[in-house]
Amino acid sequence: MARRRHVTFESSSSSESDSDSASSRKISLTSSVEKSAPSIEPLKGGKRQRKTSGNDNDDKMKSSKCPQSQKKDNEEPSYPEYTQDLGESHLGGVQQVVITAIRAADLALGLRRIPAGFHVVVKADGAEYQTSNKSIHIDQAVVEWHERILLPCKPSSNVRVSVYASFELGPMLCHGELLRTFEISVGELLDRSEKSYPIIFPPKQEEVVSACTSLLMTLEQRLSDENDAAVLCPLSTTLMSDDMRALLLRTDAGHGLLARYRTMQNHRDLDQSIDHFECALSLCSMNHPYRPAALFNLATAKFTPLNLRPTDHPDRTVTQLHLAISLLSRFAKRGFRTDADAAQQLLSEVLDVCHANSHIYRAALIAIKKSALHSARSIDANDLGRERPTASMLTLSPKQLADRVERCLRIDDPHALDEVIFLHYDALGYYNAMHACRGQLLCNLGAILYARFKRRGNDEDLDQAISIQGEALALRPVGHTDRPSLLNNLANQLSSRFDHRGNDKDLDQAIALHREALALRPVGHTDRSKSLNNLANQLSTRFHHRGNDKDLDQAIALHMEALALRPVGHTDRSKSLNNLANQLSTRFEHQDNREDLDESREKLCCALTLLTQHDPRQLAVHGSLAKVYLSFHHSGLDGTGAGEDTDSLNAAMRHLKAAANVVSGGLLSRLRASLLWVRHASQHSHGTELEAHATSMQLLDAYMSTTASVSSRHNIIKDFPSTLAVDAASCALRSGDVCRAVDLLEQGRTIIWTQMTRLRTPLDSLQTRGDHAVALVKRFRDLSSLLDKPSANYPEATPKVDVEAEETRYRRLVEDWNRAVEEIRKIEGFSRFLLPPLFSDLQDAARDGPIIVLIASISSCDAIIIPHKQPPTSIQLPTNLEKLARLVLALQKAINKEAGPKGNQPALTKALMELWDDVVRPVVENLGGFARRGSRIWWCPTSVFNFLPLHAAGGYRKHGQFLSQLYVSSYTPSLTALIKARRSHDRSLSASFAAIGQNGPAGASFTLDGVEPELELVRSLLPHPPTVSFTKITSVDATKSRALCALRDNTWLHFACHGTQKYPEPFKSAFLMRDQPLSLLDITQMDLSRHQFVFLSACETAVGAVSTPDEVIHLAAGLQFAGVKSVVGTLWKVNDSTVQRLVEAFYKNFCGDGTMNSKRAARALHRAVQSLACDTDIPLDQRIVFIHIGI
Repeated sequence: MARRRHVTFESSSSSESDSDSASSRKISLTSSVEKSAPSIEPLKGGKRQRKTSGNDNDDKMKSSKCPQSQKKDNEEPSYPEYTQDLGESHLGGVQQVVITAIRAADLALGLRRIPAGFHVVVKADGAEYQTSNKSIHIDQAVVEWHERILLPCKPSSNVRVSVYASFELGPMLCHGELLRTFEISVGELLDRSEKSYPIIFPPKQEEVVSACTSLLMTLEQRLSDENDAAVLCPLSTTLMSDDMRALLLRTDAGHGLLARYRTMQNHRDLDQSIDHFECALSLCSMNHPYRPAALFNLATAKFTPLNLRPTDHPDRTVTQLHLAISLLSRFAKRGFRTDADAAQQLLSEVLDVCHANSHIYRAALIAIKKSALHSARSIDANDLGRERPTASMLTLSPKQLADRVERCLRIDDPHALDEVIFLHYDALGYYNAMHACRGQLLCNLGAILYARFKRRGNDEDLDQAISIQGEALALRPVGHTDRPSLLNNLANQLSSRFDHRGNDKDLDQAIALHREALALRPVGHTDRSKSLNNLANQLSTRFHHRGNDKDLDQAIALHMEALALRPVGHTDRSKSLNNLANQLSTRFEHQDNREDLDESREKLCCALTLLTQHDPRQLAVHGSLAKVYLSFHHSGLDGTGAGEDTDSLNAAMRHLKAAANVVSGGLLSRLRASLLWVRHASQHSHGTELEAHATSMQLLDAYMSTTASVSSRHNIIKDFPSTLAVDAASCALRSGDVCRAVDLLEQGRTIIWTQMTRLRTPLDSLQTRGDHAVALVKRFRDLSSLLDKPSANYPEATPKVDVEAEETRYRRLVEDWNRAVEEIRKIEGFSRFLLPPLFSDLQDAARDGPIIVLIASISSCDAIIIPHKQPPTSIQLPTNLEKLARLVLALQKAINKEAGPKGNQPALTKALMELWDDVVRPVVENLGGFARRGSRIWWCPTSVFNFLPLHAAGGYRKHGQFLSQLYVSSYTPSLTALIKARRSHDRSLSASFAAIGQNGPAGASFTLDGVEPELELVRSLLPHPPTVSFTKITSVDATKSRALCALRDNTWLHFACHGTQKYPEPFKSAFLMRDQPLSLLDITQMDLSRHQFVFLSACETAVGAVSTPDEVIHLAAGLQFAGVKSVVGTLWKVNDSTVQRLVEAFYKNFCGDGTMNSKRAARALHRAVQSLACDTDIPLDQRIVFIHIGI
């Protein structure tokens, strides 16, 4: 059979490395055995296509493509090697020529429809012969027919051979889809048969790969008196009726147009195809033997019933498959859920009936997997009049996959990137370990996984790329032409892993692999410059790691040699200029040679002029130029003193800003560039510092929104500076813009909660803006509902292709959701829909009392008092970040100490006095004009302030002042959260109150004896029905599912159980139930927007993770962000005796007058704590453990 064409790609390292590819030419077969074709480098003199990945770090990959035939589909290429003159004489001594076997290769390659079978039609001397219709298995590369066909004896007689894909195994209407057709003389066929030369077919025009790559016909010559019994009889058309001829002509025309539509996507072809199939159907009466086939042909584009093809019909499964695919196509376009459900049922039936190795089974399996990947893409797309072409359900050929890889590396399209990875994983299930194309697929999959790692930073992609690339290298032994490319790929990926994890073995192995690749590309080799470049980059990395000057000098020498091999006009010249410039700049930093820095700047400026406006490599060059200009600034080489060259500093900031704004560079690379801008602008107090902070926060928000699960977002945000928002606010304060400081804090803090809240935004006012607005609201809500569902947790054995499909589905939903948001913003009055709120909007959070925002940054610690109507006031606090961090540690240590005999805790009182002196008292001294004594105030802490009990601060000495004597304190994680909590909802006449208690949770070796008495105490203190309808869930009934139901169905709740805070994974923080934990992640999936109040009588329910303090991820905050208006939680561990007394005092103050109002919770808690102040049996840490969050 024909060897498969393929293209392999090289990946790149984190520095600007080179990559390349290898492709094989299509080779004529010389035997009947399928051979694996080695991939070879592009032919000299051929057109070389060099593509880039979308970032600067040499994700470039290239492919070499064989020229395609420019002939029409029915005009096959000539065969110049057969030039003998056969003359007109009969073959000597032979009176008959018979075809005894026909052998076709790759019949299913690239087909857009699933065939039922294949057959060959031979026309000679006015007679037409048709072979049997043969079905094939998915891994069957060759189909053979052993049916004898009589040919003319004259060598010059022409024979027309056509290969068809049919779509029926039963009574077959016409021939089906024409795959190949050609004319050839009998003499040439005999000659090819004798030499076993097959006919090789190039791809058809406008196709990268076409079905049927070769055909070999075996002929024999015999005397005419030999037995003719086994010879095929010609098809008879003389007795055919006019209607039958019309039926065949219409059907043939329909198949031809449909095949062309699937290639060219011209809707006129599809419409005409449907017309022909409808005409064909009209010629078939209800009992016509060809009516089922005519119905099926029409159903390919429209609709078909199955009742005419019963269970035992040979074509029932292929009919079910095509109907299912059509239903899925309509679902993708119009969103009818019934279509998707019906398709799933049909496909399941196909899988139950078909052999696992058949084309139909394989296509059904892919359709099921892809239905999840495509189903949500077009939610309500019909409302906006958008339609998308249906994706092919067939496995693509290696060449088609390689073309998609090349495109993905050239542009930054997240969807295309995800889909091509999914398709590669899928294809690997088809091309098994012994298949010649497997090595190429592994190589390209490793490269595209590495590209995605560089754009998104997921370590799992990098590890997977290295593993896959190692497997591919094992399939390319020494002497294989692809080995240098794979050595390069694996080396670059190992280098990146070294950059992330610092394992010396990875770096040394990368250098060894690059040296081997360079040795395989001697002087004169077309790809030598790539290996020179890549080895130089790794030597430079090792120099930075170990400081050996020889590595740096050798790197510069190698880069110079590479640059010499890339003259003006070479696609990669800008890359070599950038790499060489970076090394010269590094050598300047170590040796202070002015010439190195001058030459570095010159080469970078030249590199920038070679790049187009949208070239992603601009990002790296701008970053390099910024580094060079900073070196000029620090050195004072341009005639100014060190640090006084403002022109160089300004130039550096311009280039850093430009790098962050290279849209084609990808979100992750732009985010990293913006953080460099922030760092250098902050270090030099540059005027762009505030802009740099704002840009970074926007990019961080956009980057995180592409991640499906909240836990993944938390892991991502840990990799970036936790002080980004507070540093931005501090910068705004230094510039005197207090309102801007508040804006930036709201934009850059609680990003995870903010992104979740966006998906639950009420749109009632938009419903009144006309039909288009109503459709947008529905689409926005549908997409938000899909995005708000918890992401799947996959077991370890889950196929990678399934994981990739789900991740791709999520990212597509995000894009559709973003488009819906943009459409809503075009409606008058909604221009700021879901944009960060302006200060004028945020100020409404202070409607019931001032809000004090506390900012702790490395530059200063400040408080901002936000009143409802007056301008905000900022106060610089007499402390710093280091002192506050020590205070947090001192408090935690003091709380863990046992109280003295009289309940004294001197270490704790000392810490609380320091908190009063350094933080709270300066605020109180400025509150007089905004809040009267005894009124309510809200604290909105940031950074380390999140871990301080601000409400308990005071002068714990004789005649000392206490905050609790002056104001009633509440907390809020953000101003937006408080505004959301204040939204009014209609309250029912009866308050539905659930008390949930668990004294013996799963796996615990203890019991909480106070739980049952506490719940009974709560019951006794609540108003009686009908004011309150009370439900108690406890003991064996208090399971996770029952607790979730109670949380959903009741708007007032009291939890009495053990709580646990998981600091490394805060979304796993939970209330422990009888069977399994009720986690924070479970709570975040609920809509609690009508909930009034929750009391959390459990440990550590209001303290977040130290690694991400400004995300405020804890149980109490989760309840408020989910919609609960008022929450009481705990800062640390609480004991039963404290709870019993405080709960009693709280509920007496909260609802002792027989009414329920969530706004009274803060005052009720305040009074309850004050009533316990004189009780020496309760230690201080237990009296101050409870806090109030919300309205």
